[in-house]
Amino acid sequence: MAKPIILTVDDEPQVLNAIERDLRQHYRGEYRIVKAGSGAEALDAVRRLMQRSETIALFLTDQRMPDMSGTEFLEQARQFYPDARKVLLTAYADTQAAIVSINTIGLDHYLMKPWDPPEQNLYPVLDDLLSDWWQSASPAYDGIRVAGTLWSPASHDVKDFLARNRIPYLWLDIERDEQARLLVESVNDLQHRLPVVFLADGSVLVQPDTRTLAEKVGLRTQAAQPFYDLIVIGAGPAGLGAAVYGASEGLRTLLIDREATGGQAGTSSRIENYLGFPKGISGADLAQRATAQAIRLGAELLSAQDVVKVRVEDPYRYVVLADGTELGCRALVLATGVAVRRLEVPGIEKVTGAGVYYGAALTEAANYRGQNVHVVGGANSAGQAAMFFSRFASQVTMLVRNESLSETMSQYLIDQIGGTPNITVIPHTEVVAVQGDQHLESITVHHSDTGVDETLPTNAMFIFIGAKPYTDLIAGIVERTGAGFILTGTDLVREGKKPQGWKPKRDPFMLETSVPGIFAAGDVREGAVRRVASAVGEGAIAVSQVHQYLRTV
Repeated sequence: MAKPIILTVDDEPQVLNAIERDLRQHYRGEYRIVKAGSGAEALDAVRRLMQRSETIALFLTDQRMPDMSGTEFLEQARQFYPDARKVLLTAYADTQAAIVSINTIGLDHYLMKPWDPPEQNLYPVLDDLLSDWWQSASPAYDGIRVAGTLWSPASHDVKDFLARNRIPYLWLDIERDEQARLLVESVNDLQHRLPVVFLADGSVLVQPDTRTLAEKVGLRTQAAQPFYDLIVIGAGPAGLGAAVYGASEGLRTLLIDREATGGQAGTSSRIENYLGFPKGISGADLAQRATAQAIRLGAELLSAQDVVKVRVEDPYRYVVLADGTELGCRALVLATGVAVRRLEVPGIEKVTGAGVYYGAALTEAANYRGQNVHVVGGANSAGQAAMFFSRFASQVTMLVRNESLSETMSQYLIDQIGGTPNITVIPHTEVVAVQGDQHLESITVHHSDTGVDETLPTNAMFIFIGAKPYTDLIAGIVERTGAGFILTGTDLVREGKKPQGWKPKRDPFMLETSVPGIFAAGDVREGAVRRVASAVGEGAIAVSQVHQYLRTV
């Protein structure tokens, strides 16, 4: 914990310097002494210190100052630091104002000027007040703080980005925390733009975009060099597997992801059937371990960078980032995974991020403690989310299109859900409309077995209705199915004919696309087995085939 602060205020420079001198002489070992020459200057200092999450232990201010009296300053300052001790320096004529302040603003003490000798008239009083302050003082949080509201979609996006990148932060809800509201207003010109991110170095970001936020929290967003042996696009399990094996086998490897490592698997609350973890492992933990492993082995990771285009100029392949940067490589692995499929029903757009969430949105679970939430979908990801949310919500209702969960979910999850009393599964059900203005209030569902529509009140809805491949960046470059999945290996050879434009005399390798040297791994590939272990394995196999390709060019 940084040293707490004693803030002293006086408009007379000689007096201010004298009190600062005496305070430093006695308290410099345990406290920082900060001085200000007016109430307005002191308030500015208070706001800056609050933005940096500094702690003020005591205010020592002159009462008789022009423009803003000491009492008026303390009345405003205590809104930011309500626990700080408050002391007025007064002349004889000001004692009545000081006595009134004891009742109106909770003044702790007033001292008559002059205070000489300080050993008798100053230090004993302040020592008692500071000792009392320490009894209830809690250490200030000196990391990243995110201030916003529960119903702000942009606030959710920032929290989700930080959480998925395993960056600790403190959430400040300005609707529940008066100090947080004042702090936001102090940097926001009363415009209420949310969220506001307060960084440990004292800088402030208002409604930051993902890349700016990534740069400020220390994630790498710029490549160290223009050319690599291997570029991997997408840092889900397949991409991480490719990065680990590529780097460990001596390839200069660059891993690029537009959000956070782990992909959709990284949002899973618990993966129970991954080899080697008998008690299961969270997707975030697995992603963190794999990311650390890849970096330790020499892979370079770019975060919050979106690849918008792939270009081929034999014998090299190039990727173009959203900021226009172009990076070259000898071989490319596409592990872009899938994007969450959106639920297209009336009323949903206005409350997306304000009660309606796609995927697990684990950062929001605790906000719905003791409330009623709905999970839409019947696959493993929905089941894992339902189990996780059941630890917080009073009731979790799963809405499933099919007749039962057995068609789409692993049996171990079905058994867990069946044994959890606050989870209810409703089959033959689809969401057809969403209601809510500022936030989600209710949903309308259609029961296909009875033909009846029903409106259900709810506090939150988490959607898991499948996904579509994220492959627009290679449109027109490699062959895809009508649904957008990438064709590889034997799927490219039809009636003994190789893909159009294929130059090598050999057939495509198992994970190679219709362009030699470009490989696909994981969920983005047609025919992939959509399991974490399979994706990791395909990432490793892709690197093995990259080596075979490089030996032929």
